[in-house]
Amino acid sequence: MRVETCHFCSRPAFPGKGITFVRNDARQFRFCRSKCHKNFKMKRQPRKLKWTKSHRAARGKEMIVDSSLVLSQFAKKRNAPVKYDRNLVAATVQAMQRVEEIRQRRERVFTKRRLAGKLARDRQREEDRKVVAEGEHLIRKELREREEGRPMELEQNKAANRVHGEERLRQKKKARVLVDGGVQEEMDIDE
Repeated sequence: MRVETCHFCSRPAFPGKGITFVRNDARQFRFCRSKCHKNFKMKRQPRKLKWTKSHRAARGKEMIVDSSLVLSQFAKKRNAPVKYDRNLVAATVQAMQRVEEIRQRRERVFTKRRLAGKLARDRQREEDRKVVAEGEHLIRKELREREEGRPMELEQNKAANRVHGEERLRQKKKARVLVDGGVQEEMDIDE
């Protein structure tokens, strides 16, 4: 069973699934699903779509398959059948196992690096929070006064918005900033 990769998203395309598109110049494109085929026809760039493997590899989210490894030779299409040789098959199986071990080791290192970056960011956030908590007295007095005054204003607004009777009047508040820094409030009533 030959498992090919999708030309657009690089997912495995199993036999009997997906679409094979053959261009006029006899170039074949294999797609795993209609979503990939439609995006290819719209000439979308796979690196710009977040769900494709090429985007994840470009952003460092997923490990790129190394060309230095011999993986591509195992999955290579061969037009001429190779004569069966027991020694060749044994050597190939050993090489495949070795390549798989190397790939797993590289994946472990890759995931450790990614998690280390996340842990470092979390530690930095905790340190930043501690610094803010220690230096809270340095925050400007005006900001604290504003924050303390807001809950009172919200309660007053709720009381004014309650309906008494059949109809509530629409009210608009206007605030004027005075020269000495104070605030004067006016109220317009629409009927």
